[in-house]
This record gives sequence, structure tokens and C-alpha cells, in this order.
Amino acid sequence: MAGRGEKTIRKHKFYAAVLAASLGFGFMTGAPASEAATREEIAAIRVEKARDFQYWNDDSPTKRKIIRFVEDAINPNSPQFIPAESRVAVFDMDGTFYCETAPYYFQEVMFLHRALHDEFYRPDKKMAAFAKKVAPKIMNKTGLTPAETKTLIAYLTKAYEGMTPEEYSAYVRAFMQTNEDGLTNLKRGEAFYLPMVEIISYLSNNGFAVYLDTACGALTTRELVAGIIPVPLDRIAASDFGFTSTNMGEDAPNGHFYDRRSEKIVISGKPLVDNAKVRKIFSILNQIGKKPVLAFGNSMGDSGMLEYTLQDNPYNSAAFLVLCDDTQRELGNLKKADNLKSFAIRRGWNTISMRDEFRTIYGEGVTRAEQAGIAGK
Repeated sequence: MAGRGEKTIRKHKFYAAVLAASLGFGFMTGAPASEAATREEIAAIRVEKARDFQYWNDDSPTKRKIIRFVEDAINPNSPQFIPAESRVAVFDMDGTFYCETAPYYFQEVMFLHRALHDEFYRPDKKMAAFAKKVAPKIMNKTGLTPAETKTLIAYLTKAYEGMTPEEYSAYVRAFMQTNEDGLTNLKRGEAFYLPMVEIISYLSNNGFAVYLDTACGALTTRELVAGIIPVPLDRIAASDFGFTSTNMGEDAPNGHFYDRRSEKIVISGKPLVDNAKVRKIFSILNQIGKKPVLAFGNSMGDSGMLEYTLQDNPYNSAAFLVLCDDTQRELGNLKKADNLKSFAIRRGWNTISMRDEFRTIYGEGVTRAEQAGIAGK
């Protein structure tokens, strides 16, 4: 058993090592040099005072509300003062401060590469057939059935079964170097909404503890935000990967002695424990232990933490929903945005219009482009 496990580990190390050299796999990789903000430029964003904001329009109601909220929260003479230990803000990631539209979530698009275009991976026939079936639906945004969505979520870990966490992280970092589809000059590792990064920076620099509460997998989220979003990695609540060890076999984890000399921890391939909707509340309870006073999301998957933040809060609180309503600089969907806005207003959430409030989204060189399909490749 140990020999087979070590062989698998060596094989996947080879996969991770060669991925960066084999990225011409059917997605857009040959675009001109990126004109989005680079990861270094995103990491350099620092907002301490109201005057430091650069990426919001001057008349933005969101910027005005956030500045007022923060100034009241840190002013001990204000009736809306919040003690430092209770200044907690939670953010979803995909669609809230990171792109989820080009054409879909990062993890799901990476799975398509893994199953269809990674020459060092051989999916089983069912996985390969499923990937071929859903790829055009994802690329053309025609929507998946509930059953297809469930299967896709299961494959997000099954496709990496046997990889060590380090190998998976290397795979994510390599995939971050590929270009988004449908948006010009934008690498996946740079696809952060600059105005929302400013909000995170502003809160962090004014005594707020910022947490991420996302349905993206924990290993994936850490690689995407590491070094550029001012949130410590231990403040990330996310969907859980399942792990096993190369020698565990049928043993239960609590009954297995882990021998560092002969085995490794690897991804089990079991489905993610999805951190969405009400589970986001459970993550707040288990990992933060304090009710947030600010919550930011973009979809019904974030409804749990938005509602929980507003429920019986002893302090001034607010919930914000980012609307992807920009059809020039993003792949906005106006009908979906309008429906979400109507729902948000009924629930007492604030809405953020990317079209009307963001001075730029990713940088001036990023605009909507023709969708790049992969069906049949």
C-alpha cells in the first residue's frame, strides 16, 4: 500500500511541475500582455481615509454609506460606536470581490481543463463524458440542471484525488496564469474587483476584523487571495476538502496512526462540504464566534450571512449585495441583476451597482470580448 501511495505522490508532483509549461489547452492563453491591475498592484492598494479611494465614482452611494458607517463605528462619541472587539465584517468571494462570470467559477473552469485538456491526467469515462457535456453549457452560459450541478460539485475534488495539498495548491497557482474567457487582457489570478478590494483595505485599516465566508474550496481560496487581499489566511471560512492518507485504507481517521516516514496526506476525492446559504451562518458561529456588523455578498448563496448579520444585532449593522449589471466592462446580466436588486430591497439589503458605482472594475484595459468557446476541442 505504501509503495502504491508513494508512486501516486510522485506522479502528481510531476503533474504539478509540468502544468505551467502546458497551459495551451484550449482556453484563451495567447492574448496580449495583461492590462488589468497586476497582483502586485492589487496588493499595494491601501485605503485608510475617505480621500484614499480611487476606484469608486465620486457620487457612489455605497462609498458614502461605508465611510459614514466606519466613521461612526470608530468614534467613541457617536451613538453608532462599535467596540473594537465587535467590529467584524464578512465577505463572500466569487462575484463579491472576485470574478465569477468569465465564464464561471474558478474551480469549475479549472475542472474543465483538468478533465478535457490536461494531458497528464486520465479521467474515467464517466468524468470525461460529463465534462464534454457541460463544457458548452458553461462556456455559453445556458445553465446546468440541478443534477448536473450536483455532479459538477462532486468532481471538483474527485478530479484531484490522490494529490497532496501542496500539489493541488501548485496546480491552482499555475491555472491562475491563464486568461479569463469573455473579458480582454485579464488573467484569472488578477480578476479582483478593485473597488471592493479598497473596501476590504479600508475596513482592515480602521480596526475591523475582516473574514472571508465563501463557498469556494478552502485550498483554492487561499491561493487566490494569498499576498494580495489583506485578510489573514486563518480568517477564511470556506467549503471543506476531504482528506485521507496514503496508508489509511479502510481505517477511520481517529483510529489511524499517521507515520510521517511512510505516508502523505492527500485529497480523498469525496465531495466538498459546501459552505453556502445557512452553512455560512454555521461558519460564522464555529470559526468567528461573533456576529458580524457588516456583510457583503452577491447572490442567494450569501443570503444566510446577510440575514444573520441584520438579525437582532446589538450594534449598527448593514448588508450589501454586489450586482453584476455592467455589460461593457463585465459580463453583466441585467435581468438577473434587476431581480436580485428587487429582492435585496425587500430584505433591507443595500445594493452595489458595478455599472454605476465602479470607476473601473479590473483596470482600464479590461473590457467585454467575444466569448471563447471550448466545445469540441
